Amino acid sequence: MKKALTVFVFIVSTVVVNSQTIYSKAFGNPNDKSLIYLHGGPGYNSVGFESTTAQKLSENGFYVITYDRRGEGRSPDKNAKFTFNETFDDINLIYDKFNLTSATLIGHSFGGIIATLYAEKHPEKTKSIILVSAPLSMQEMLSTILKSSKSIYISNKDSVNLNYINMLEKMNKSSLEYSSYCFTHAMQNGFYYAKEPTQEAINIYSSFKTDSLLIKYSSKMTYEAPRGFWQNEKYTTLNLNQEVKQLLKNDIPVFGLYGKDDGLFSETQIRNIEKLIGEDNLVYLNNCSHNLFIDQQTRFINALKKWTE
Repeated sequence: MKKALTVFVFIVSTVVVNSQTIYSKAFGNPNDKSLIYLHGGPGYNSVGFESTTAQKLSENGFYVITYDRRGEGRSPDKNAKFTFNETFDDINLIYDKFNLTSATLIGHSFGGIIATLYAEKHPEKTKSIILVSAPLSMQEMLSTILKSSKSIYISNKDSVNLNYINMLEKMNKSSLEYSSYCFTHAMQNGFYYAKEPTQEAINIYSSFKTDSLLIKYSSKMTYEAPRGFWQNEKYTTLNLNQEVKQLLKNDIPVFGLYGKDDGLFSETQIRNIEKLIGEDNLVYLNNCSHNLFIDQQTRFINALKKWTE
């Protein structure tokens, strides 16, 4: 008896809109369960997920699509508007390009905001959303960064950085400058990295030194996108708790994956998200920070398999 042949397809393409291109790449069998990965930022790209995790997901029964938002990463566009509606239109083009009628959206960090708002506008196209290290309240996240950083500087008797924190506390908290400085302190204090990474994660991170795409893009940020989204959408003030409640009322499942070493979130924040989406729908992982799909890749994949059965 012959075994069925599993076909894995890897398609790199660009969607052309008004003479501009949107970079995208597909992994796996188009007949498998569809996942669209929405990267963080704004101003980042999907290379980290694409180079480390997308293929492995496809080998576990998923049809995985990654893309870079307009004006970010490998989708340069000097005329990008950086609005949510423009982003939603581009996601719809991704659906059309890959002949999708519905898909699960994986929203990493800022991509979780995009996933939530897209699902609210297009519930008919959304099977579920999976929030990965994604904030529901931007101001709550920025406040956590500030408080945690201040605690570190007090413990270290770091008067220089304490002065910076004191200045930040007096700033307009809705401003782009405030959020940018908060994220600078988060990076400075190692909030994006697991304290005791697993061997699996260490092995994956080693590829960042040899993979040409990761070398080129893993630390590359554009500055037009955060400024544009801030000017047009005031994204630093967003609170999506009501939107998530509405998705659940509309029978769109919402899941969450967060790391216990992710300094952008307090345990209180995580427990509030858990209360909102349900205990069975949230996984809070040890030895794991912001890049959860790398820090705990096997458990990340297993969670997606369970939630999309």
